[in-house]
Amino acid sequence: MGEREELDLSGLRTRLLEQREELLRQSVDHADELKPVELDQARLGRLSRMDAMQSQALSAELQRRREMDLRRIDEALQRMDDGEYGYCVTCGEPINPKRLEIEPMTKQCVRCASEAER
Repeated sequence: MGEREELDLSGLRTRLLEQREELLRQSVDHADELKPVELDQARLGRLSRMDAMQSQALSAELQRRREMDLRRIDEALQRMDDGEYGYCVTCGEPINPKRLEIEPMTKQCVRCASEAER
């Protein structure tokens, strides 16, 4: 529990909320990039259409990652509200505060995260 006391929950909550707002803003700013590619032969050549489709696929992947990060942020905020933030969801041990400072959305200690990647 000693490590838990070192956490600046207020500061981490502020960072998470700021990250959340930024991700939401990016989603709105880039919404047009997800619209279907127009297949008008007169306006776009074959390569231009392929470039547009590739760009659209990239935008869709970036949006998927933003949505995943939004879920992770919401989960971290919920853990804060529940008093469970800062503890590994796998083993229940405290997560190093430095790890949380670097990645406030993290939900696993280094050991459990390493084992999950294997």
